[in-house]
Amino acid sequence: MTPWEIQGRELINCNCSYGCPCQFNALPTKGYCEAIGAVTIDRGHYGAVSLDGLSVAMALKWPGPIHEGKGHCQPVVDAKATPEQRDALLKILSGQDTDPGATIFAVFATTYEKVFDPIFASIQFQVDVEARRGRIVVGQTLQIQGDPIRNPITGDEHRARIDLPNGFEYEIAEIGSGTSHSRGNVVVDLKESYAQFAHIHMNNHGLIRHRSAA
Repeated sequence: MTPWEIQGRELINCNCSYGCPCQFNALPTKGYCEAIGAVTIDRGHYGAVSLDGLSVAMALKWPGPIHEGKGHCQPVVDAKATPEQRDALLKILSGQDTDPGATIFAVFATTYEKVFDPIFASIQFQVDVEARRGRIVVGQTLQIQGDPIRNPITGDEHRARIDLPNGFEYEIAEIGSGTSHSRGNVVVDLKESYAQFAHIHMNNHGLIRHRSAA
């Protein structure tokens, strides 16, 4: 197993209501799952290959709850990655060189019926986790806009967080509102639905935790 580690930020928008039942071991709001997400790696490596400054994105669809499988995945890898970096990122995204079930990538990989050939494209990634704001653009293939949830009466920003001491993706996620779309092999259109902003830090064995479990 090649040792790897990544530390960075993510923005994910799915079709569920704010809160996302997946975070609470419940069934999806509409009975099926669709999501668009991206991660930028501030610091990372795969063996001796540096992954600093690279980003990846995915468009995902399942006809039912994720755990029932039959999912379709369109991976996108930063165009500026070298061949070695591309190979490393795709191995991480597909759950290779990872303990079974240790990361969200490894878990999701077991639910895919179809993984399309990766797209190599420029990924514009601007995400402020604490402010709950972000914008990700991958040409005409994929776009995500993340914003704070607004109070429907006053219009004030509403802040909520999800704390998962034993999660396989993040420790704390800031929750916001997302609008996004993808085109091509996996078509997704989302408007003002669940979005999560999070700092991530993980390796082959799962999350590297910075907080004591409650």
